[in-house]
Amino acid sequence: MAKESVKARERKRQKLVAKYAAKRKALKEAGDYVGLDKLPKNASPVRLHNRCRLTGRPKGYMRKFGISRVTFREMASAGKIPGVTKASW
Repeated sequence: MAKESVKARERKRQKLVAKYAAKRKALKEAGDYVGLDKLPKNASPVRLHNRCRLTGRPKGYMRKFGISRVTFREMASAGKIPGVTKASW
């Protein structure tokens, strides 16, 4: 499980990206790269990293569910994810 500070940092980045999205788009369309440079670095969507919503694990992220593969497997086995069953043939 990731440290709380790492998870909080990622949430903070997500808020900044959302806050400056419109301004960033306008500056890009205008070609004002000096203005873009003055925005906070963490306002760039490139700096975001997908993390598991429950554990904060950065690797093995499943985009469709928003959780890591480990958490997905545990929840699927427990029957907590609707429509997901273990394969058998």
